[in-house]
Amino acid sequence: MVRASAAAFLFTALVCSSASAASPGSGSASAADVLALLSVKSALLDPAGSLASWNATNHVCRWRGVGCGRRHPERVVALRMSSFGLSGRISPSVGNLTFLRALDLGNNLLAGQMPRQVGSLSRLRLLNLSFNSLDGGIPAELGRCTRLRVLALTTNQLQGEVPVVICSLRNLVVLDLFENGLSGEISPFMANLSSIEFLRLSKNTFSGTIPPSLGGLPNLSVLSIYYNNLSGTIPTTIWNISSLTKLSVVGNQLSGEIPANAFDSLPLLQGLYMSSNQFHGSIPTSLANASNLLSFQIVQNYFTGTVPPVVRHLPGLQYLLLANNSLEANKSEDWNFMTALTNCSRLEHLELDSNRFGGLLPVSISNLSSTSLIELSFSDNEIFGHIPESIGNLIGLNVLGLENNDISGSLPSSLTMLQNLGYLSLQHNNISGSIRSIGNLSLLNYLYLDHNAFRGTIPVTIGNLTSLIEFTLANNYFTGTIPGSLFNIPTLSQQLDLAHNLLEGQIPSEIGNLKGVVWFRADSNKLSGEIPATLGQCQLLQYLNLRNNSLSGSIPFPLFGLKALENLDLSINNLSGQIPAFLGNLSTLNYLDLSFNNFDGEVPTFGVFRNTSAVSVEGNNKLCGGVQQLHLPQCSSRLSKGGHKFPVIQVVVPIVAALLGILLLFYFFLTCHKKIPNENRSTSSMQGHPKVSYSQLVKATDGFSTTNLLGSGTFGSVYKGNLEDEGSENTVVLVAIKVMKLQAPGALKSFTAECEAIRNLRHRNLVRIITACSSIDYNGNDFRAIVFDFMPNGSLEDWLHSKINNEREKRQLSLFQRVSILHDVASALDYLHFQGGTPIVHCDLKPSNVLLDAGMVAHVGDFGLAKILAEGWASLEPSTSSMGFRGTIGYAPPEYGAGHKVSTQGDIYSYGILVLETITGRRPTDNAFDGVQGLRTYVEMAIDNKVMDIIHVELVKELENEYETLSGPSEIRLDSLVSLLKLGMLCSVETPSSRISTKEIISELYVIKNSLA
Repeated sequence: MVRASAAAFLFTALVCSSASAASPGSGSASAADVLALLSVKSALLDPAGSLASWNATNHVCRWRGVGCGRRHPERVVALRMSSFGLSGRISPSVGNLTFLRALDLGNNLLAGQMPRQVGSLSRLRLLNLSFNSLDGGIPAELGRCTRLRVLALTTNQLQGEVPVVICSLRNLVVLDLFENGLSGEISPFMANLSSIEFLRLSKNTFSGTIPPSLGGLPNLSVLSIYYNNLSGTIPTTIWNISSLTKLSVVGNQLSGEIPANAFDSLPLLQGLYMSSNQFHGSIPTSLANASNLLSFQIVQNYFTGTVPPVVRHLPGLQYLLLANNSLEANKSEDWNFMTALTNCSRLEHLELDSNRFGGLLPVSISNLSSTSLIELSFSDNEIFGHIPESIGNLIGLNVLGLENNDISGSLPSSLTMLQNLGYLSLQHNNISGSIRSIGNLSLLNYLYLDHNAFRGTIPVTIGNLTSLIEFTLANNYFTGTIPGSLFNIPTLSQQLDLAHNLLEGQIPSEIGNLKGVVWFRADSNKLSGEIPATLGQCQLLQYLNLRNNSLSGSIPFPLFGLKALENLDLSINNLSGQIPAFLGNLSTLNYLDLSFNNFDGEVPTFGVFRNTSAVSVEGNNKLCGGVQQLHLPQCSSRLSKGGHKFPVIQVVVPIVAALLGILLLFYFFLTCHKKIPNENRSTSSMQGHPKVSYSQLVKATDGFSTTNLLGSGTFGSVYKGNLEDEGSENTVVLVAIKVMKLQAPGALKSFTAECEAIRNLRHRNLVRIITACSSIDYNGNDFRAIVFDFMPNGSLEDWLHSKINNEREKRQLSLFQRVSILHDVASALDYLHFQGGTPIVHCDLKPSNVLLDAGMVAHVGDFGLAKILAEGWASLEPSTSSMGFRGTIGYAPPEYGAGHKVSTQGDIYSYGILVLETITGRRPTDNAFDGVQGLRTYVEMAIDNKVMDIIHVELVKELENEYETLSGPSEIRLDSLVSLLKLGMLCSVETPSSRISTKEIISELYVIKNSLA
C-alpha cells in the first residue's frame, strides 16, 4: 500500500483499534468517570436523542459511544461520538476522564472553545474534533498529551497561532488543521514531529515562508499547505524528503524555480500540485525519476521553455495540467513530449491552454491513450495547420478544446468516431468547410464553432445532437435556411447563437420547442418573413436579438409570454404596426431596441418605456407620444378618438379584457366554495391567465386517457396534454394538467390553496401556471383543474430512483447537475419565503415535487398544501389549520407532528432531507433504516470517514478513478460531497431556530458549484 493511503488510513485504523480496546467490562465503573460523563452530557444539546442511553438504568459501559478498558474494565477509555448531531459545548469535565485514549467528537455542531483540560488526558492517542464550529485558539495544554498520535481539528473556526508545544508531540502521526482561521508562520519546530506522516495545514491564513527544517521529517508522506498566504520559495530540503507521496502548495504567493535535481530523491511521489503561484523557470528533466507520479499540476504560473520528453518515464501519469504559463513549442522537435506521452497509458487529462505552443498540431496526439484520455485542451495558443484526421482514434475523449488558435482546413471526418464527446470548442480559428461530420455526436452538451470560416448550410442532422445545452455558430459564412430540426433539441437551454452569417428565409415555427432557452441570437443575417408567434413559448428566454435582418409584419401578441425577457433587439428590420403595449408589462425587460423599422402609432409610457436610456425607437418616422424625453410628436386627435384601428384594438380591448378578468376572478373564487348548478356549464379561469374550457382539456388529454397519465396523488391526477390555443391557428402547447379528485377530503381546499399561492408567483425555478379551470364536466359534476408548463425530464424523484422513461433510461445525474438542481430549489424557496411579497410556505417539498425542464433546470411545483403567512407571522405557535398535518412523512419537520404552525423553517427541514436524498440516493423512509433513526442519522454515522459508503452509486462511479488524488479533482469533489451532506444536516436539525437560512444555503451552494465547474 502506498504511503499516502497508509497515512490517510491511519486515522480510521486508530479509531477502530480504540473500539476493540474499549469493549464493555464486567466490573463497576469509576464513580469519577460517571460524574465526568454526566457533566459532559449536561453541556451538550442532543436533539437527535443520541445520548438517550446515558442514564442510571444502563451500565456506563453500555452508554452509546462510551468504551471501557480491558485491563481496567471500570474505567472509560474511549468516547466515540462522531456524527451524533450534538450541539452545545465541550465540558471541561472531559479532562477528568484520565484513562481516556480516544476522544472523537467529529462532525457535530459543537461551538465554543476547546477546553484546556483536555491537556490532562495523558493517555490520549486520538483527538478528533473535526467538522464542528469550535473557535478560539488551540490550547497549549495539548502539548502535555505526549502519547497523541492523531490530532484532527479539520473545518472549524479556530484562530491564532499553533502553539509551539504542539511541535513537541513526537508520537504524532497525523496533524490535520485543514480549513480554519489559523495564522502566523509555520513553526520551524514542527521538524520535531519525528513520527509525522500526514501534515495538512491547508485553507488557513498562514504567512511567511516554508521552514527548511520540515525537510528533516523522516516519515513525512503528505505535506499539504495549499490556499494560505505563504511566500518565498520551496526550500531545497523539501525536495529531499524521500518518503513524500504528495506535495500541495496551490494558491499561495510562492515563487522561484523547481531545482534541476528536484525529483532525484522523490521516488514515491504521486502528486505534485503547484498551481496558482508565481513559480518560473523550466520543468526539469529529473521529473523522470518520479516514476510513480500520477498528477503533475502547475497551472497559472510563469514556467517557460519546452515540456521535456522525459514524461515518457511516467507510465502511471493521469493528470498533466500545464495551462496558463509561458511554455512553448516553436519547432517540430519541441513537440516531442507529445510522442513521449503515448507511453502514459493512463493519461486522462492533458491541459496545455494559454501557453505559447505554436506550429502544426502534431499527429502524435492521435496516439495518446484512446480509452483513458478524457480531456485534451490546447486553447489560447499559437497553433496553426489542420486538425489531424486521426483525431478520431481518441474514442474516450469527453472534452476537446482548440479555441483561440489559427487552425485552418476543414473538420476531419473522423470526428464522427468521438461518440463520448461532451464538449467541443473550436471557436476563434480559421476552420472552413462544412460541419456535417459533427451531426452524429449525440452526447455533445457544449458546441462552440463561432468565429471561423465555415460555409454551406446548417445540416438537418444537427437535430441529432439531442444533448446540446449550448451551441454557437456566429460569425461564419453559413447560407440557406435555419433547419427546423435545430429547434427540436429539448436540452438546448443556455445559448443558441446564429448571428453574423448569411442565413435566409423565415425563422422556423419550431423555435417554440426551445422552452428552456435563455439566449437566442440570429442578428445580422438575411432572415425574412414574420417573427413566429411560437417564439412566445420560450418562456425562459432572457436575451433575444434579431437585429439587422429583413423581418416584416408586426410583433406577435404571443410574445407577451416571454416573462423572463431582459434584452430585446429588433432594430434594423421591416417590422410595422403599432408597438404592442404588452412590452411595457414585461417586468424583467430592461433593454429594448426597436429602431429603424416601420412602426407607427402611439408609444407606450409605462414599464421599460419610461426609461429612455433603455429604449431606442429612432428611425420610425410614424411614431408619436411616449414619454417626453423621446422627443416624439404628439399623437393626433384622430388617433386618440378612435380614428385609427390599432389603438382601438390594443387599448380598448385590453381594458375590456381586464374588466372581464376581474369579473371572472370574482366568479372563480365563488365557485371554489360553492357547487356550480348542473345547468350552468360556464368556465372560469384565473385573472391574468388565458381562459381554458373543460372541453379543451378533454381534447388535450384524449379524454383523460391513461396513456397520458403522468402520476396520481391524494388530491389529484396529472395528465400530459397538447392544448390548442383557440385564438391562434396551429398553435399547440405541451402542458401538464392537474385534475383534482374532488371526492377526496381536502381536495377542494388544496385546489384553492394552490391557486391562491401561485397565481401571482413569477420565478425561473417555480413551475409556471398557465391557467386554472373551474367548471362542470359532461355529467354535471364539479370539475377543477390547474394547467402547468410541461416538464419533459420528469421529476427529481424519477432520476434518483430510476423511474426514467425508455428514452432517458441510460442517463444519470452528475454531481454538478445535482448541485445545480439543489441550487435551483434553494432559489425557489428564497423567492417564496422572502421575495414574492407575502411569505409562502410550500409545506410539501420532496423530490417528486421538483420537476426538471428540457435543460435540466429545476422547478418547484405542487402547492396544494402551501400556506400563505399573514403579516407578523410566527414560527412555532399551536396550529389552527383545518388541513391538519401538512407534508409527507419523512420530509415534514418534526414540529408539524407536534402541532405547531407551519413556518419557513419547516421548508428548510424538508429541503435538508431532499439534499441528503439527492446525494445518498436513499429515501428518508427507506427500509434500510430499520433500527436506525432515519436518513439524517444514517448520514451522521458515516460522514466523518465513510462518505464513499453512503453516497449514490452514480457518484461513486464518477469518483472511482480519482479517489487517491488528495488535492486534485477528487479532493475537490470529496470536499464538495462532505459540504453537501453537512448542508443537509444543518438544514434538518430538530430545532427550527437552529436551521440555516435560504441565503446561507444559496451562498454555500454557489461556492460548491464554482469549485466543481
